[in-house]
Amino acid sequence: MTATRKLISFCIPVYNESGNVERLIARLQSTAATLSDRYDFEFLFTDNSSEDDTVDMLKAAALREPRIRVIRLSRNFGFQKSILTNYLNARGDALIQLDADLQDPPEMAVQFIELWERGYKVVYGIRRKRLEGALITRLRKAGYALISNLAEEPIPLDAGDFRLIDRVIVHALNQYNDYAPYLRGAIATCGYPQIGIEYDRAQRDAGRSNFGIREIVKLGMDGLFSTSMVPLRLATWVGAAAILVSALAIPVYIVMRYADPNFPAGFASIYILIMISMGVNALLLGVFGEYIGRIFRNTRGGPLTIIQETFENREKAIESRPAEYVINTPTERNFP
Repeated sequence: MTATRKLISFCIPVYNESGNVERLIARLQSTAATLSDRYDFEFLFTDNSSEDDTVDMLKAAALREPRIRVIRLSRNFGFQKSILTNYLNARGDALIQLDADLQDPPEMAVQFIELWERGYKVVYGIRRKRLEGALITRLRKAGYALISNLAEEPIPLDAGDFRLIDRVIVHALNQYNDYAPYLRGAIATCGYPQIGIEYDRAQRDAGRSNFGIREIVKLGMDGLFSTSMVPLRLATWVGAAAILVSALAIPVYIVMRYADPNFPAGFASIYILIMISMGVNALLLGVFGEYIGRIFRNTRGGPLTIIQETFENREKAIESRPAEYVINTPTERNFP
C-alpha cells in the first residue's frame, strides 16, 4: 500500500551553525509534533562545507532522529546554490525552507501548510522589521525595490528565503540552467498562486552571520542580472542619449565659436567630457561583462554543486513508519 499522508520537508542550509543545531532540531521536532496526526516530516540539512563540528552534530542527531537527512557539499558553493541543492534532493510534497539561526520561526510552518492546503503553491514570510543597522536596512530595501521594479515579473518586497513551495515549483526549478541562481526571482516567475505572511524576525542568539556586505552585494547583482534585461537596454538608451546630445551640441558649439572670436577653446570642458565618456563606456562594458560572464558559465556546463557525502539513518527511518506504509522511491514519485 502507498501512503496517503503527505510528506513535508524542512529544508535547512547550514554553515558553521554548531551553536544552533540542537535548539533548531528541538523546535523542528516540536513543530512536527503539532501536525503529526496529518503529515509526515523529514528534516533535510545541506551543509556548505562547515569548518566547525556542525556536520558531526547533525550525524549524531540523525542516529537519534530518523527523520534527519544530511547532505555535505565538497566546498562552500554559496547560499543560493545550497538552497537549490536542498530543494532538488528533498522528497516532500511541500518544502519549507528556513535558516539555521532560528531568526525565522519554524512554528510558522503551521500557517504555511494551512495556506498551501488552500491552493497556494508558494507561501513566503514578509519581514515586518529587521534587527540590524538602519543604513544596511535602507540599502536592502532600496536593492529589493530596484530588483522588483526592473524584474520581468514582480518579486515580493521584504521577503527572504523563508518560504514553503509545492513540489511543482521544484520541478520547474529543475528546468533552470543558471550557474548563479536567484531563487526569489526564479520562483516568482513560475506564475503559481502565492501569498505572504508578515512576521517579526528574531535576534540571532548563537554564532554569527556568514552573510556580510560582499555577499549582500553579490546576491543583489545576481538578482538584478538574473531577472531583468533592463541593464542591457540601458546601454542602448545611454548610447542614443549620448548621440543626441552630441548632435545638438556640435552646431551650437560651431555657431558660438564663429560668432564670438574670444570664445575660449575650453580645454577643461573637453577633458571633463572625455572622462565622462570613458566612465560611461566602462560602466556599460561592465554590464555587458556581467551578462557575458553568466552566459559563459552556463554554457560551460558542469555541476551546480558537488555532494561530498550524504547521511541518513535509513534503516531506522523505515522502521519508524507504520507497517502498511511503503516509502516510494524517487522514480515512483518522479523526484528530480
